[in-house]
Amino acid sequence: MSITPVPRGAHLTRRLIQLYVGLALYGASSALLVRAGLGLEPWGVLHQGLAERTGLSIGVVSIIVGAAVLLLWIPIRQRPGLGTVSNVFAIGIAMDGTLALVPEVQGLAAQIAVMAAGVVVNGVATGLYIAAQFGPGPRDGLMTGLHLRTGRSIRLVRTLIEVAVVVTGFVLGGSLGAGTVLYALAIGPLAQFFLRLFAIGGKPAAAAAGADAEAVVAPGSDGVDTTVTTRTPEQAILPQ
Repeated sequence: MSITPVPRGAHLTRRLIQLYVGLALYGASSALLVRAGLGLEPWGVLHQGLAERTGLSIGVVSIIVGAAVLLLWIPIRQRPGLGTVSNVFAIGIAMDGTLALVPEVQGLAAQIAVMAAGVVVNGVATGLYIAAQFGPGPRDGLMTGLHLRTGRSIRLVRTLIEVAVVVTGFVLGGSLGAGTVLYALAIGPLAQFFLRLFAIGGKPAAAAAGADAEAVVAPGSDGVDTTVTTRTPEQAILPQ
């Protein structure tokens, strides 16, 4: 597994800032969902369940799981970028840091507000770090890699992985609830909006296409497939 070289260009400084601000906000958003206590995002359920079983902090568990998922890239021949490697460490560190600063939330109204804030911040964070175009996170790369190797749709692969992750996390003691449902419904539209908002240089706010692109065939008016477009993994993961 080789590491994709860091691209150079006039927008490099902005892209680096976007990458690390986005990853920090992602970790902070996950921590807010923990503090809300109303359910976590799918991978957060697994991280929390493992943290409950191991006694490690949820941020440390996130780092360990991210590194383990990255190892799974080797047999499916995915190439990590700077953003991929940074994702493994930065999110977990930011998550534990935020949990150390933000106290427990008391009262349902406050919990709902913190939950909503966590989901929105997660959408902002996703738009920032993906639009920086330094490579997908380990978990997204696993989805797109399995899609490419199996020929199954992104949606099917993502659904199967996240169902397995949620069920495993719940069995281990992770938190499911309204936050999990809200995240599932809202993160696609939020991430799509912020991907476009944070696009750099007028380019689509997704990583460069190429070997990781998904071909999409659009049917013509007579039902015959006539138009072929290309979508990057991030575009394929998020609703268009």
